[in-house]
Amino acid sequence: MWEWLVPVLIVVGVIVIVGIYLWATYNSLVQLNVRVDEAWSGITVQLKRRADLIPNLIESVKGYASHEKAVFENVTRARAETLSAAGPAEAGIAEGHLQQALKSLFAVAEAYPQLQASQNFLQLQHSLVDTEDKIQAARRFYNGGVRELNTKIKVFPNNLFARGLGFTEREFFEVADGTTISEPPRVQF
Repeated sequence: MWEWLVPVLIVVGVIVIVGIYLWATYNSLVQLNVRVDEAWSGITVQLKRRADLIPNLIESVKGYASHEKAVFENVTRARAETLSAAGPAEAGIAEGHLQQALKSLFAVAEAYPQLQASQNFLQLQHSLVDTEDKIQAARRFYNGGVRELNTKIKVFPNNLFARGLGFTEREFFEVADGTTISEPPRVQF
């Protein structure tokens, strides 16, 4: 009479265990996804902060080296490219261009000792270096979150259903030419 109850309880138990597993995995994927979004937001805040410093930096250098129009245009163009980047891949390319442009700007500044002694220029340079350090920290935090999310999506058995639930792997924030960001742009005094 109760012989059918054991297989039914086993099936119900398996369904409950699978349901709990799916529920827990889904929630952890949502948390990781939100963490990655938050980390990307942190990067964009720092990129915007740096972009806001650049016009002041250009104006400081322009006061001493107004004839370096091409350098100023390259920095302005690279700044705009960084601000308009629509994701980690585009931002990585834009970062390389901006770093190269800033190095050119600082190379011009090295030729003007009065500029190098200017308190305004020194403060802007310090703020830029500080922001570059913050961008690197935010980049590491973002890439760590992406690594965790991508790993969670790829491992078995999550890979069987994660994409079906709407979770996709995210892009790392990598600069195309790593040598351009190996150290923040600095002027040696």
